[in-house]
Amino acid sequence: MMVTEQTFRISGMSCQHCVMAVRAELAKLPGVEIRELEVGRATVRYDQTRVRGEDLVRAIRAAGYDVNA
Repeated sequence: MMVTEQTFRISGMSCQHCVMAVRAELAKLPGVEIRELEVGRATVRYDQTRVRGEDLVRAIRAAGYDVNA
């Protein structure tokens, strides 16, 4: 197991609905633990043997937001 913690800056979020949408998409990924999630920012721990950073970015974008690692 190779665990990494990464913080993403997320643009376009403005409310709790946005937070819930991002949380729902990230929760679908295996080996992901959401450490902190608020408007504009997400800190996530993930197992690199199960998921890649690009997968996290793709999930956040699938929720409708743009992201910068």
